Amino acid sequence: MNIKTGDTVVLLTGKYEEKKDKNGKLITHKVIAASPKEGKVIVEGVNVVHKHVKPRKQGDQGGIIETEGAVYACKVALYCDKCGAGRRAKTIVKDGKKVRVCCKCGKEF
Repeated sequence: MNIKTGDTVVLLTGKYEEKKDKNGKLITHKVIAASPKEGKVIVEGVNVVHKHVKPRKQGDQGGIIETEGAVYACKVALYCDKCGAGRRAKTIVKDGKKVRVCCKCGKEF
C-alpha cells in the first residue's frame, strides 16, 4: 500500500470523485490514518458516519457523534502537485533510502 498517514489524496470513486472547486482545482483530502493490514485508509471529511456512544464513566455524556469511516485504499490516489492530478506512485532507492515518486513526472511525494 503506497498511501501513508498525512498524505494528500484524491478520491477516484463515490460522491467525492475528483470534484473541482470554483477555481477549477481538484478537491484534495488528507489521510488521517492508514491500515495496511486491512487495505483501508481514513480520509478527512469523507465517508462521515454517525456513531452512537454510551457514557463510560459517571458524568460522561453519551450521544450521537459524527466520525470518518474507513475507505478502501484502492479508491484513492496520491495527489501530485506538479501534475495537478491523482497519480500512482512507485518506489525507488535514492541515496540508500526508499522514496515514493510520481509514475508520470517523477516528483517525490
